[in-house]
Amino acid sequence: MPREILEPERIISEAAKDLKIAVCLHIFYDDFIDRFAQALDAFPTQVDVLLTLAKEEFTEKAREVLGGHPKVNGIEIRIVPNRGRNFGPMLVEYSEHLKNYDLFCHLHSKKSLFSGKEQTQWADYLTEYLLRDANIVSGVLNAFAEDKSLGLYYPTTFWMMPVWVNHVTMNVPFIREWERRLGLSHVPEFLSYPVGGMFWARPEALEGVVGESWEYDDFPAEPLPNDGSMLHALERVLGSLAEEKGYKQFFYYPTTGQFTTDRSYTTSSYRGSIDQHLPAIQAHACISFDVFDTLVRREYTIPDYAKLKLGKQLCEQGKVSSAKEFVKLRNQAEFELRKRANFQGDVVIDDIYQEIGLKLGVSAEEADSLMRQEFELDLEMILPKNEMVELFNHLGSMGHKIWVISDSYYTREQVGLMLRKVGIAVPYRLLVSSTEQKRKDNGSMWAIVKQDLAQEGIDRHLHIGDNVVADAQRPGDIGLVTFHILHPMEKWQALGFPNVLKGEDALDEEQILKWGKLISQVGRNPFIGE
Repeated sequence: MPREILEPERIISEAAKDLKIAVCLHIFYDDFIDRFAQALDAFPTQVDVLLTLAKEEFTEKAREVLGGHPKVNGIEIRIVPNRGRNFGPMLVEYSEHLKNYDLFCHLHSKKSLFSGKEQTQWADYLTEYLLRDANIVSGVLNAFAEDKSLGLYYPTTFWMMPVWVNHVTMNVPFIREWERRLGLSHVPEFLSYPVGGMFWARPEALEGVVGESWEYDDFPAEPLPNDGSMLHALERVLGSLAEEKGYKQFFYYPTTGQFTTDRSYTTSSYRGSIDQHLPAIQAHACISFDVFDTLVRREYTIPDYAKLKLGKQLCEQGKVSSAKEFVKLRNQAEFELRKRANFQGDVVIDDIYQEIGLKLGVSAEEADSLMRQEFELDLEMILPKNEMVELFNHLGSMGHKIWVISDSYYTREQVGLMLRKVGIAVPYRLLVSSTEQKRKDNGSMWAIVKQDLAQEGIDRHLHIGDNVVADAQRPGDIGLVTFHILHPMEKWQALGFPNVLKGEDALDEEQILKWGKLISQVGRNPFIGE
């Protein structure tokens, strides 16, 4: 049940009727001209329609059906290129014009679900709660009229979407660029945003995007991927932008019929316990697990802490200027090896330290000793995620085939030692990227896994892991079934604890010691409420 309930009247008020409203529609499929017109039939007040059409031949029908609609005061029509998806046409053609309105609603003719299959349920869902349902729309308009602090509205995420869809996913570098451009604070991994890019907003709440001058060349050309672009990132930063401007987001929960500012819906699917999910997990003949933050956790959460500790030792020996500089050197050596390999395959920790040896001017034997020290420092801080290890051992003892699949620069033997330390006690097949020269996060490992499953005649496979892209999105893209669990830091944030160990603080030992162990302990069990 949501908290922080808003209770606007569901019959439109005089104040809401006085709002100057634009409905921005981008139409790529012409059947949506009739769909949007029908959605406006019960709209509680008058609007202007700002239309962008993908084809010139849509114009006559659009002008007749929408321009002649009794709820439409006036209509503007632009024929636009296929660039910028739904955001590009709206921003290029109407961004500055939208400043003349109190509110605007943006919808588009969406026919795809996350799978890429042509479906309209998602668009129907969003249209229902943004435009068609007069009761709900009246509540939205009244809420905006009554509370000037409300800046952005949309319904909670469509129920057919993956549980992890309210995540930054593959969009991190693009989101960082929007943060820089818009002056935003750090956008969290799980976040509230209008999934599908349809919403109501005050123009001033999206200042920096709305009200700016845009050109089509500002947006990437087609074809675009299903995820991972500046446009996918843009819809994810709208909520953060509104909040940065001092406005609040609010949502409609269809299951309870309530408006709320409670954003806990973004991680509500992670509530419960392993026991609740056990029957569904056991229905699969073969279950694979990720390693880090799925079966094992680090005592202080931060993966680079072992490198920092090694750097402190080297600093004391006068071999590096500071511990942080060593971490930078260590990670740069890894990056250079990946770049040299054209980001194909994966790197192994032995090669990383041979590269570091060259930079530090030490022998191959000393470089190998440094490698072993990093591993031993990390191994010392490896702890079990007890409930997940118990699940692993239970499934293995019940006769399920168990695979372990990890993206790691550690060797297969080193990962095996970590699993032995945390109490893994049943047989399993271990696939490690540094050995296989395939990675989960770019999909190459999953292609091999899918092939092996077919060769072994396994048709009921489930993968469990904490990384949205590597453990859920990538395998899901090729039809594998996944069960995503929360990373310790994601659970920490979902519970409303402080946003810590970000940026420079992630290598500040005082901050790591202050927060890292708490986060690791909170995240030991990946489910909220456990």
